[in-house]
Amino acid sequence: MEPRIETLNEKKFIGKKVIMSFSEDKTRELWQSFMPRRKEINNSIGNDLYCLQVYGNDFDFNKFDLNKKFEKWAAVEVTDFDNVPDEMETITIISGLYAVFIHKGAASTGPGTYRYIFGTWLPNSGYDLDNRPHFDILGDKYKNDDPTSEEEIWVPIKVKV
Repeated sequence: MEPRIETLNEKKFIGKKVIMSFSEDKTRELWQSFMPRRKEINNSIGNDLYCLQVYGNDFDFNKFDLNKKFEKWAAVEVTDFDNVPDEMETITIISGLYAVFIHKGAASTGPGTYRYIFGTWLPNSGYDLDNRPHFDILGDKYKNDDPTSEEEIWVPIKVKV
């Protein structure tokens, strides 16, 4: 599974976020609170949904801690932040390099894809992880826990020095 390398231009998002860990996964609750209200965001770009993860500077993927807290977002891309619905927030991803992987299969098979990305591909690539948000694009081919589902996994990278 070789990724494509892309330079992402700055993107703006409006959505909802939760603080969680992998051991206290609140993804389902996050999306259940966001989806009924997503149409309140009237300046969205396209129909894709975005699942963003913001890990702190001290998050170490080499010493994986299931209890380490991070932000997870359910969001849509927007043109601007002029009209933010109540109880929603904004986040901007600055420009930078990303490795883009295609995960095919049910969401429950995702951990295997992530093990490959962080345990095999990244250590053997010419890149290091960059400290910017990670995100998944849940586009037209995304079908939640369906074995035919597809989503894009965007991992922030920088050239090794």
